[in-house]
Amino acid sequence: MTIPQQPADGEPEPLLKVSGLVKHFPIHQGLLRRQVGAVQAVDGIDFDVRPGETLGVVGESGCGKSTMGRLITRLLEPTGGKIEFEGRDITHLSAGKMRPMRRNVQMIFQDPYSSLNPRHTVGTIVGAPFKLQGVRPDGGLKKEIQRILELVGLNPEHYNRYPHEFSGGQRQRIGIARALALKPKLVVADEPVSALDVSIQAQVVNLLDDLQDELGLTYVIIAHDLSVIRHVSDRIAVMYLGKIVELADRDALYSAPMHPYTKALMSAVPVPDPRRRGQSERILLKGDVPSPISPPSGCRFHTRCWKATEVCRVQEPPLLQLQTGHRVACHHPENAPDQVPADTLLPEALEALEALEIIEVRTAGAADGTSAAKAPEAAAAPSLDKAGGPAGEKPAKKAGGKAVEKAGRPGEKAGEPVEKSVEKDQ
Repeated sequence: MTIPQQPADGEPEPLLKVSGLVKHFPIHQGLLRRQVGAVQAVDGIDFDVRPGETLGVVGESGCGKSTMGRLITRLLEPTGGKIEFEGRDITHLSAGKMRPMRRNVQMIFQDPYSSLNPRHTVGTIVGAPFKLQGVRPDGGLKKEIQRILELVGLNPEHYNRYPHEFSGGQRQRIGIARALALKPKLVVADEPVSALDVSIQAQVVNLLDDLQDELGLTYVIIAHDLSVIRHVSDRIAVMYLGKIVELADRDALYSAPMHPYTKALMSAVPVPDPRRRGQSERILLKGDVPSPISPPSGCRFHTRCWKATEVCRVQEPPLLQLQTGHRVACHHPENAPDQVPADTLLPEALEALEALEIIEVRTAGAADGTSAAKAPEAAAAPSLDKAGGPAGEKPAKKAGGKAVEKAGRPGEKAGEPVEKSVEKDQ
C-alpha cells in the first residue's frame, strides 16, 4: 500500500479534490434530436475539502449547488474536469467500481419526504446500505440499526414504523441515519434543513455538529441560508451561475467579503435587533440572474454589478488568492486593490450604482429617524429584484459628506473614492 505523500507545509492531503468540474445538460430539438444548446449548470469549478472540516456552499437558486453535490458523489456523470477522493480519480468510474466507494461517500438529500420510500419501514431504509454492500455488523443487523437510530435522536422502537408516521424533522433524521450507516468519510448534505420548520432546523444542525465531533466526519453542506452556513462551516464557497466566485474561511468571508456578489448576499441576512436594523447596509441587486443556457461573457456577474467595467464584460476573472486562504474571482474586488487597471463603468453598473445609492439614502433616513414623507428620493426609487448583502453590519453613511469607497460616477474610474453626502431634512 502506498502512503500518500504529505505536502511540504505539513497540511494533510485533501480528502476530496475537484479540478475544472463541468456539467452541461444538452438541449435537443427536432425529429433527429439534434443538440441545439446546453444548460451550463456547473462550468469549471475548483476546490478541495480537507479531512474533518466542513465546507459550506452558498448561492442563489439555480446557481449549480445541488448539481455540484451530485457530481462529487457521482450520482451524475461529469461532462468534464476531475474528481479525486483520497488521491484516487473517481471522475468516470463505472457503477461497479464505484460501489466500494459508496461506503465512504454518502449524501443527505434535500427533501425528507420524497427521499424515503413510503412502502419501506425505517429498519428496511436504514438497513439498505448494509445489504447493498454485503456488510454484516457485529451483534446483528437489527441491533446495529437501532443503535444508529438512537445516535440520531430517534427511538429504537421506531424500527418497524413507516415514513408517513414521522414529522419532517424525524424524516430528515432517518435520512441522516441512512447516510451514516456505513460510517462514511465524506457526507454531502444538500439543503439538509431547508424543508424543515425553523424550530426543527436548529436541532438538525446541532445533530450534524455532534455527529461530526463523535465520528470524525467531513461535510460538504449545500444551503442558501447564510445563518446556517455560518454556524456549521469552516470554509465557505460562494457560487454564482455555475462558477465559484469566492472561497474563504468563515470568519474572513463574513468580516470582509471581497466579491461584490458575496457582499450583496451578506446584506440580505436579517438583523434581529430593531435598534440596529436601520444601521446595516442593504444592497438590492438590479435585474434577474442570467440564463445558464447563454451566460454573459467575461465575468458572469457584470450584468448586475455596480463596479463592472469594460474588462469585466470581455475577460473572465480567474479565482485568485488575494489573502491567505481567501480566493476571489473579481477584477475589482471589495476590501482589496483592483486586479486590473480601473476603467470607465459600464451603463449597467451605473444603473446598479444609482439603485445602490437610493437604498443607502433610505438606510440613512431610517437611522436618523427620517419619515418616508421627508425622503422624496427614496419614494421615487424603482422596484428592484431581491438579492443580498453582508452579515457584518456597517454603520449607515451619516450626513456631512463622508468619503466612501464606491465604484464611481460617469467618467470616473472604478474603485476611486467618491465624495457623497446625504443631507438631513431640517
